[in-house]
Amino acid sequence: MQLYSIETGHFKLDGGAMFGVVPKSIWNKLNPADENNLCTWSLRCLLIIDGDKKILIDTGMGNKQDTKFFSHYQPSNSVSLADALQKINLQVNDITDVLLTHLHFDHVGGAIEMQGGELKTVFPKATYWVSEPQWELAINPNKREKASFLKENIQPLMESGQLKLIEVPNFQGKELQEIHFSDNITCILVNGHTQSMMLPKINYKNKTLVYMADLLPSVGHIPLAYVMGYDMQPLVTLNEKELFLRDAIKNNYTLFFEHDAVHECCTVHETEKGIRANETFLLSEWI
Repeated sequence: MQLYSIETGHFKLDGGAMFGVVPKSIWNKLNPADENNLCTWSLRCLLIIDGDKKILIDTGMGNKQDTKFFSHYQPSNSVSLADALQKINLQVNDITDVLLTHLHFDHVGGAIEMQGGELKTVFPKATYWVSEPQWELAINPNKREKASFLKENIQPLMESGQLKLIEVPNFQGKELQEIHFSDNITCILVNGHTQSMMLPKINYKNKTLVYMADLLPSVGHIPLAYVMGYDMQPLVTLNEKELFLRDAIKNNYTLFFEHDAVHECCTVHETEKGIRANETFLLSEWI
C-alpha cells in the first residue's frame, strides 16, 4: 500500500463559525483571523494505492463555481486534482474509486468539472462512493444545510452512472459504527456534522490512519468543546469526538486532517486539560 497527501489549495471560512461557542480570544491563537474574521483552511485529500485500486478520499472544492461564489471563500494556492496527481505520475483515468466522506461543496466540488459547457465527472473510470443516508440528505436537504449541497455537484454524480451508495445498517450501539469498504479500509460513521459522514480508517503496515473529514477539521478542534457552528447536531458531535478520541488513544491511531493548513497528521494523548494533540508531523514522515 502507498499513501499520498494530495493538496488542492486553501480557502477561508469564518473563524467564529469554525469554532462555535469558543470565544475568539481563544481560537484566534490557534488560527489567526484576517480583518474580516476569516481563517485559512486546507483542502487536503488522500490517495491510497492498494493493489490495483487507486482510491481518492474527497476532492476539494474544484474550480467550476462563479466569481461571486469564490468571493465568499477566497481560494488560494489552488491546484487541480489532475495537476496534483501528475506530480506523483498518475492521471485522472488511473483513479478507480473516489470515496466521498460527505457531499458538502468543499469535499465533493472537485469531483465534477465543466467540460465543453457540460458538467462531467473528473474521474471517468472511477466509482464514486457515498453513504446512502448522506445521499438521501443531499438530494432532499434540510433548510439549514441546503447551501452546502450544490446541485452542480450532486446532479452530475447521479447522471454519470458512476455513483454507488453504501448501505448503512441500523445501529443502536453505544460505540461508533464501522462499515467495511475494502480489505484495508473501514469507514467510521458519524452523524453530528451531517448525516452518515464517513471517516476512512486505513490499515497501513500494522498502523492505523484515520481521515478526519469534518469531525476534527484541524488539530485546534481536538478539545471536546471545540465544535463547529456548521454541525447539524453539536451535542452528537461532542459525543462522537469523545468516543473517537478515546479509541484513538487506546489504539494509537494517527489522525489525518483535511482542513488544517499547518498540520497534516497527529497522534493524541490524555493530559490534565483533557485529550490533546501529542506529536504533529507530515504524512510522508509517518509512512
